[in-house]
Amino acid sequence: MTTVISQDIRAIPADQPVLIAGPTASGKSALALDIAAAQGGVVINADALQVYDNWRVLSARPSPQDEAIVQHMLYGHLGRDAPYSVGHWLREVDDLIATLSQQGQRPIIVGGTGLYFTALTQGLAEIPATPADIRARADALRMTQGLDPMIADLDPQTRDKIDLQNPMRVQRAWEVQASTGRSITWWQARTPAPKLPLDQCFPILFDLEKDVLDQRIAQRFSQMIDLGALDEAAENLPTWDPTALSSKTIGAPELIAHLRGEISLEQACDLATIATRQFAKRQRTWFRSKMRNWSVYRPNYK
Repeated sequence: MTTVISQDIRAIPADQPVLIAGPTASGKSALALDIAAAQGGVVINADALQVYDNWRVLSARPSPQDEAIVQHMLYGHLGRDAPYSVGHWLREVDDLIATLSQQGQRPIIVGGTGLYFTALTQGLAEIPATPADIRARADALRMTQGLDPMIADLDPQTRDKIDLQNPMRVQRAWEVQASTGRSITWWQARTPAPKLPLDQCFPILFDLEKDVLDQRIAQRFSQMIDLGALDEAAENLPTWDPTALSSKTIGAPELIAHLRGEISLEQACDLATIATRQFAKRQRTWFRSKMRNWSVYRPNYK
């Protein structure tokens, strides 16, 4: 990767779609807002958890104030129990890009879900939907026995390719194999052409020093509490389902545990901060492996 992005957003071409990826708490959304406000464009979400409507604060969705400055799309548009996948996202984004193109507007796609960006710029295998009974078996297996049995069932090529520390990736691979009889790598080898090739857009990858990112993560979770994350958790408590995709929002299980009297608020905050740092580490590893052709952006945070 080569650092080519300056602090001056005027260096960013105003006639290309912009992609902004990076780890959690790195400042991606602020840059997207700045670019859209200065040059025009519609900000489109590329974060798997910000699509849900029940965790605005905890998932770090743009504030209502930010949404009033420029148009934001695919944020909080799904109910907490709605199924969603990279395929769902890609179809929605494809439709949005076509519509914006007709309107003479450019998309500014921002988020931390790297798989969304690779699907958009490299193509996505057309894997059949997972049947409900297979999904239920996978959920039960993960909840009762963890990832090891699912990992053991995967073929060697898949085990070598996916992030075995990521529960969602492991479960997805297991579900594909169980429901289709083919490995996820078999399907991926038959990937169609990408919707938005990388050479047709301006890709930006945030890359912060670990110490700087860790500090921002701690500060942001404290800010989330101040902004009402605990109240948000209380609203979710009556219908809390740990297997729902929206419940994967980092900090949600910890705050729910606190509200149930299982841990103190201080413990919940500490555990959530640790989980966020671990997640950011996985993101950075994934980005550096999969996004070597992206332009690196290192903001000057004081």
